[in-house]
Amino acid sequence: MNKLIATLIAGLFATAAFAQTPAPAPTPAAAKAEAKETKAVAKADAKETKAEIKAEAKTQKVAAEANKDVAVAKADEKADKADAHAKAAKTKAKAHNKAAKEEGVAAPVVTK
Repeated sequence: MNKLIATLIAGLFATAAFAQTPAPAPTPAAAKAEAKETKAVAKADAKETKAEIKAEAKTQKVAAEANKDVAVAKADEKADKADAHAKAAKTKAKAHNKAAKEEGVAAPVVTK
């Protein structure tokens, strides 16, 4: 039993000493390869980010142009509506004047 305890204690000290040894330094070739890989990944990420930013800017530009087109269309619609209203009022006044002339009564002047 004493030998067993002595072996366990010796094993404990051996593993404790082995666990404290520093890890071997990586070889320069492995370090270079890892650095190269890291650089490639960073470059790919930057490229992807740049593409995303470009796509987002393009989308915003298209949306702004669409909003501008809608605003122009609404303004044109208002102008057309105002023109139609003025034309209708003018036509109504002409019809009223014509009817008044037929009756022989002086028609009131409508201005707009």
